[in-house]
Amino acid sequence: MKTIKYTYKFRLEPTEDQKILLNKHFGSVRFVYNYFLNQRKEEYLNNKKSLNYYDQAKELTQLKKKEETKWLKEINSQTLQFSLNCLDLAYQGFFNKRTKFPNFKSKRSRNSFAIPQFVKVKNEKLFIPKFKGIKMIMEREIKGKIGKATISKTTTGKYFVSILTEKEYTPVPTTGKKVGIDLGLKDFLVLSTGSKIKNGRFLKHLEHQLKLNQKHLSRKTKGSKRSEIQRLKVSKIHEKISNSRMDLFHKTSLDLVKNFDVIYLEDLNIKGMVKNHKLAKSISDASWGKFVEVLTYKANWNDKEVIHIDRFFPSSKTCNSCGWINNSLTLKDRSWTCKCGKEVDRDLNAAKNILNEGLRQNISVGTTDHGRRAQIRPEKSGTSVETSKEKNHLVAKLK
Repeated sequence: MKTIKYTYKFRLEPTEDQKILLNKHFGSVRFVYNYFLNQRKEEYLNNKKSLNYYDQAKELTQLKKKEETKWLKEINSQTLQFSLNCLDLAYQGFFNKRTKFPNFKSKRSRNSFAIPQFVKVKNEKLFIPKFKGIKMIMEREIKGKIGKATISKTTTGKYFVSILTEKEYTPVPTTGKKVGIDLGLKDFLVLSTGSKIKNGRFLKHLEHQLKLNQKHLSRKTKGSKRSEIQRLKVSKIHEKISNSRMDLFHKTSLDLVKNFDVIYLEDLNIKGMVKNHKLAKSISDASWGKFVEVLTYKANWNDKEVIHIDRFFPSSKTCNSCGWINNSLTLKDRSWTCKCGKEVDRDLNAAKNILNEGLRQNISVGTTDHGRRAQIRPEKSGTSVETSKEKNHLVAKLK
């Protein structure tokens, strides 16, 4: 038994008056974020100074007293402060080179606001500051201590609440098994055991329908009623693609965590791979990065391990029987014959090599032999082009 942070997500059915107040919250949070983001940019460009959270929190209090922005008093004060805190965290992430520079929020994208405290659920209704009770569609009971909540509105006009809790959790039993996984496009996953998970190709299956509806949307007058109806149709297709993809991720990751104690994966350079314009759409549709994220947190819940091997290890080119490296292997070669006479399936061979390399690294941590690796990337020498760009990195982003 262990304590974990677990999020419950439920559909909301607000009344018309509650929808108006919810939309006011969305707009006010967006206004605060954009107002103070613009203030930070102007301050840096004009005076070369950086504002912090405490300076802007004081100004937020004064902003509520002004006649032109007194409508901010209708909004939960902690919700506005949380939005300001999110802006500060976004700035910290940028300066620490973890994320890109913060962008202004748009009302046409997903709208949301957070309630840090005083969240209660009773009789299938959500009680938060400024709201007497919003009806929830609860298909399961909330277990654990309720913390903050985030209310969101999708581009299709649906309202949801995500409630963060701390609850007692019993990890799944250990199996003593280990597996290597090769992420691919023909098959979404190929396991070293020989099992394969079919690639859903959700975007490809709905691509024609999506293109047709986007074409109709482009011909509508912006701001018209027909344009809004058509925009909703496009959003619903995108929503279906996203939901189908996440359904596959959750079911597959849970199955892996239940059956294996250690899962070995390649550390793929997805950002670099999508630069190949022939495969970029298929790679983005597979969404490997999101799947690994889901798999990792579920493994942590259940005391299982997800271990990444070196991205430059030639898992597809190396024969898992004799160790010979086929440097002439191309992407279109789905199978090949080794010098030892074995017929090699590219993806299954890669999964087995990933498992063997992971086991080898566990035995000799820090002393991994790099001799068997193929010459994939030449050594860099001299000053990188990126180094010269870093000097004006911040100023370029602010302009």
